Amino acid sequence: MKICQIQMDMKLGDPVYNFARAELLIGKAACRQPDVICLPETWNVGFFPRKGLAELADRDGRAVRERIGGLARRFNVNLVAGSAAILRSDGGCVTNTALVFDRAGDCVAEYDKVHLFTNMEEEKYFTAGARLCVFELDGVRCGLITCYDLRFVEWVRKTALAGIDILFVGAQWPASRLSHWRVLNRARAIENQIFVAATNSCGVAGETRYGGHSLLIHPLGDVLAEAGDAEEILETEINLSELAGIRAEIPVFRDRREKLY
Repeated sequence: MKICQIQMDMKLGDPVYNFARAELLIGKAACRQPDVICLPETWNVGFFPRKGLAELADRDGRAVRERIGGLARRFNVNLVAGSAAILRSDGGCVTNTALVFDRAGDCVAEYDKVHLFTNMEEEKYFTAGARLCVFELDGVRCGLITCYDLRFVEWVRKTALAGIDILFVGAQWPASRLSHWRVLNRARAIENQIFVAATNSCGVAGETRYGGHSLLIHPLGDVLAEAGDAEEILETEINLSELAGIRAEIPVFRDRREKLY
């Protein structure tokens, strides 16, 4: 499976620019004929405009579904659309929501970020989700989390226990904590024996510089590909047939003692 990760530099609070930029980059990535294209977290508005967030957010995800889902169909590619700030018309709340589209442009998964980063008061502007995200792309079972979720080992393990082979991570991870970004993504891959495709943003929003260095991690923890700190399309081919041997050699899921924890 070939995966293209779009490490995007978006403009804070400018969804018009960001949609156009995402569409352009998706088109460039599609020229490489990947199986999956990934975007980072809150690519439509950046992370995250406190003033006027509800007005900037995509109402019920309509624009993402129409424009990004339409590109999945046009290019015949699976598209893990990072996450977007979405205004829910049924309750008036804003969610940090990832949408996943298959090659036909159908939305096959939707995930509201579960763990909101209180140090940046994310919980005051977004409503948290409460459900796992597990889906299939081209017959491959996948899971999805968003940024801060990566620090919660129990949540990732619960996702892994659903039988996934690839975990997609969309993020706005700051440059100041890049060492954590690398270690946590590698750890989640090793302990759960899965491929991890972690797509970060780059550039500056407000006072925060985002770190880039999107990663594709092998289930043994090896870094198969790593982006730099600027806008980039990271392309990686993964061999899913390796998973069976890895899991047989170190059978951590068979040897778990669930009754103790």
